[in-house]
Amino acid sequence: MSLVTTHVLDAAKGRPAAGIAVRLESGGKVLAEGVTDDDGRVRNLGPDELAPGVYRLVFDTGEYLGPDGFFPEITVTFRIADAQAHHHVPILLSPHSYTTYRGS
Repeated sequence: MSLVTTHVLDAAKGRPAAGIAVRLESGGKVLAEGVTDDDGRVRNLGPDELAPGVYRLVFDTGEYLGPDGFFPEITVTFRIADAQAHHHVPILLSPHSYTTYRGS
């Protein structure tokens, strides 16, 4: 399993959000890319180890939410302090809001 994983849940529809492109970035470089599966998850996003530092997950939500969605892209910036710990960063998404937290 990769060090960073994510999933997107569509709070308005009450189901996983499939087909959302996700990028893991650091220092302006793309480290990994993936797309949420039928369960709304990206299980293999990036290497098994990442150096401590600041990273970003960028979610391309525009196509999923369509023209009425307020957030065409969501960027979550987070810090990795323990290079060997698993970091799960989920998104709860709706057309006009989103929430994130450090998951398990």
